[in-house]
Amino acid sequence: MTTPAPTARRAIPSAWVRARAAVDFEDPVVGWASAIAVMLFSFFLRVWHLGSPHEFEFDETYYAKDAWSLAHFGYVRDYQPDANAQILDGHTMDQWKDGPSMIVHPEVGKWLIAMGEKAFGMDPFGWRIAAAVVGSLMILVMCRLARRITGSTALGLVAGLLLSFDGLQFVLSRLALLDIFVAFFVLCGVACLVNDRFWLRARIARLQPETVTGGGWGPVRRVLFRPWLLLGGICWGLALGSKWEAAYPLAAFGVLSWLWSAGARRSFGVRWPVLKAAVVDGIPAFVQVVLVAVLVYVASWTGWLIHAQEYETHLSATQYTHYAGGKDWPTRDQKDASGFGEVVQSLDSLAHYHRDVYMFHTHFLNDSTHTYASKPSGWLLLNRPVGVAADVDIKPGTQGCHASPDSDCLRQVLLIGTPAIWWAGILALLYAVATWVGGRDWRFGIAVVGTASTWLPWLQYDDRPIFLFYEVVTLPFVVLALTLAMGKMIGTSTQPSPRRTAGVIAAGSYFVIALINFAWFWPIFTNQLLTHSEWLDRIWFQRWV
Repeated sequence: MTTPAPTARRAIPSAWVRARAAVDFEDPVVGWASAIAVMLFSFFLRVWHLGSPHEFEFDETYYAKDAWSLAHFGYVRDYQPDANAQILDGHTMDQWKDGPSMIVHPEVGKWLIAMGEKAFGMDPFGWRIAAAVVGSLMILVMCRLARRITGSTALGLVAGLLLSFDGLQFVLSRLALLDIFVAFFVLCGVACLVNDRFWLRARIARLQPETVTGGGWGPVRRVLFRPWLLLGGICWGLALGSKWEAAYPLAAFGVLSWLWSAGARRSFGVRWPVLKAAVVDGIPAFVQVVLVAVLVYVASWTGWLIHAQEYETHLSATQYTHYAGGKDWPTRDQKDASGFGEVVQSLDSLAHYHRDVYMFHTHFLNDSTHTYASKPSGWLLLNRPVGVAADVDIKPGTQGCHASPDSDCLRQVLLIGTPAIWWAGILALLYAVATWVGGRDWRFGIAVVGTASTWLPWLQYDDRPIFLFYEVVTLPFVVLALTLAMGKMIGTSTQPSPRRTAGVIAAGSYFVIALINFAWFWPIFTNQLLTHSEWLDRIWFQRWV
């Protein structure tokens, strides 16, 4: 005897409930207000003594000056050898040469840094404030994304706070480097695709009057335009415009979004949903995400395009060109120098520029070395942090040093993740793989795909200097895996039980440990004065020196 299939009228309300349950059962005002409160708290931590140390820390020496040049000239100019010292002394106008500089990263992050410099001046606070703002906004997005996929405001706040208490995210939110910007826009892009998953299921549930039978496709015309995909395309374009590494997660989550669309159609009875979704969902999604991202990326080079002739004049034969077979750039008199021809010429020059930058990244740095370089295979273990600033050998009795006479004090800013987050995150990621593959829980797939697409591609570049802090793009997915695992510990039942009590205690204890761990490393995140022995208490391994 077979069980009769549920009627269409019963199937649709069930699908609607599944599509909306994760976001409707808690007060949205409370959810937003609490997430904004976490963001403001995190912003306060990040702007506290933001201008200290009063120096160019690590690669700030490139990006802070590039940003100032963009804001004042519209393109990045080269600068005098003593520019750093002169700028720190307040002299900012006489340090620039006439020719452009060969920059090797896109310009979105530098334009954001430039906004801070225009608002607050060309000093450490001015060139770091944009990172503090964006790093804090990243925490807000983390809160909302976690709440969206768990349906729990509490777990959303836990995710935001864990992200806030990680050392990599914290220190990069206090530096004028590009990585915090690409991490923010990648997270925004993923959040948009997740929101689109909910939107599509809810939309199909409203439009589909009955379960699809036979060779049906489900709704097509009325789901062609998907607003969250369009917004996601803008975010992905800005991510690529910060650093090219965003291309890998864009590709990975593009495939995942297609499979989510297929799953939505399958749940409404569409047969062969993967193939059909590739046509009716995949093609429109490609246009709204990938093509929009490309347009946004090209638009982010507007300053370069306007001043393309400067680059053609000074950089048409760079030190990287010989890797591309000696092909020099076209010169301005080779094409129509008016109207549409001028635009084509500038775009052609930008393409040649990209070729040279690609050759720089893939060939020029091969087999070179750097003190703080590390193998990406060990990044999740925090194998080699990066010292971005240090003031050592401070003698007892000077600068507030209270060390013993035979010792000394020091200040340091160290780019390292909070160990309690990363090391526990490895276990959470293993659990995420098992739950996604074995338990078919789509939420854990976000953590797995996000981690794989932002970390594994770096393994092909381990013969050149690359650094631990590149993993800040992976961090949100590690935090998401931790948050989902904590949610599993607590369970979904609201009724008291020994299991739920044990889960709450375990999850709460871990959160407190992560907070204490962050507080313990606070002095080496914020350039605080430490005695040598106090510093050694925080340098747990020889490779961290």
